[in-house]
Amino acid sequence: MSLSQIDEILDIVAQKALVDRSKLTPEVPLSDLNITSLDMVEVIFALEDKFKVQLPFNANTSDVEVRTIGDVVAMVEKKLAQKQLADKS
Repeated sequence: MSLSQIDEILDIVAQKALVDRSKLTPEVPLSDLNITSLDMVEVIFALEDKFKVQLPFNANTSDVEVRTIGDVVAMVEKKLAQKQLADKS
């Protein structure tokens, strides 16, 4: 994943969750940023739209643990890698 893609993810999180972009580091827990499950739904929709992927996130019953900003980036990164593999075959 490129740095510009990571920056785009962080920009979307900051914009949709109304969080200061400078506070978004990989290890910071979403709860420390007061990002609610509703905020995360908006973030997920925006990320799916931006990167044209389906992210495995459900605010009520998520199979994917999304606790930190790094988890959000990793989730998008994994889906983009899967998409690239699918596009090649």
